[in-house]
Amino acid sequence: MIEFEYWQLLFFPLFFGLGWAAARIDIRHLVKESRALPRSYFQGLNFLLNEQPDRAIEAFVEAVRIDPQTVELHFALGSLFRRRGETERAIRMHQSLIERDDLPQDLKLEALSELGQDYLKAGLLDRAEEVFDKLRESPRAEDAKRNLLEIYQLEKDWEKAIAIAAELPDVASQKEIAEYYCELAAAEMIRSRPDTASGHLKSALERNRKCVRASLLQGDIAVQQDRLDEAIGCWQRIEQQDPPYLALVAKRLLDAFRKLERRDEGLLLLRGYLERYPSLDLLDVVFQLVLECEGPEAAYALVRDELKRNPTLLGFDKLIEARSLVTPPESRADLDLAKGIVQGYTRRLARYRCDNCGFKARQFYWRCPACGGWETYSPKRTEEFDLTP
Repeated sequence: MIEFEYWQLLFFPLFFGLGWAAARIDIRHLVKESRALPRSYFQGLNFLLNEQPDRAIEAFVEAVRIDPQTVELHFALGSLFRRRGETERAIRMHQSLIERDDLPQDLKLEALSELGQDYLKAGLLDRAEEVFDKLRESPRAEDAKRNLLEIYQLEKDWEKAIAIAAELPDVASQKEIAEYYCELAAAEMIRSRPDTASGHLKSALERNRKCVRASLLQGDIAVQQDRLDEAIGCWQRIEQQDPPYLALVAKRLLDAFRKLERRDEGLLLLRGYLERYPSLDLLDVVFQLVLECEGPEAAYALVRDELKRNPTLLGFDKLIEARSLVTPPESRADLDLAKGIVQGYTRRLARYRCDNCGFKARQFYWRCPACGGWETYSPKRTEEFDLTP
């Protein structure tokens, strides 16, 4: 057991004194530094805290004019300019930092990264790509690669996007990489290169076996080559991948069964889909097939029963249309009036909505044009809301 000696108590006031002296030195140093800063610097901070960015920028510009060596102010100003959309001023601010010989290497890399952000915000993608490419082997490599991935997507350079996504497993999911392959396939289909497109779609499904878009495009390629049975098989596979997306291929299935003169078989299949995965698009297709195969009375009964099961405003619009088919021409005036009113309302609401950011669009997107999320749009439109009280 270690014995305690009273003389050791002398260390406590000694340590206290040393701590007090160190604190005094730090405080003096801090006060000295704060006195060296221009008054306009503190005015700018005050404006920022009071959410007055315009006056803050004026104050910071004045501070930089008084003391051009204040590096932190240059960074702050550059960020403020970029946020306000004044990208030219932001670019000049960060370029001036990069050109300084006395700036440490880590701050130069930070300035270069900020410059790349300026170019990206300004839409100068080639310059932004050049900047971030320089940073790929630096301590800022991770951020540089993230930005490069975004640039490649904006430029639709999917080969490069796939390559850099492999270096960012925590950023780009396998689902997203599968979408890059689908983009390549879609481009090859436009160029009438089905074999190359099929290779990309195979890679997409290897990355994500539940990639609905890959199955959809495989079916489209089969149709182009007049292999309708194979196309139907590709589209049917979507039921195992993500059933609500069957709404996107309902019209394709209808056309394929029509060409094969197998309407009854198609009607049985699509009716089953409508029963299990109700949607307006499926209802439209099944309505058309029932109208062709069984007549207007059966088509009206179908819509009426579906509206009872899934009451929606668009279902009601379809019911009015079906009812007019079984109503004598001289008695359709009120129905036509009601249909016009309902259609005028639903047309304004006919939007697909991004589940990630809420952005609405008239057409379906695989990638949201607002937030850039992949597969964030529901295959159902927003006006398909439930009218159940």
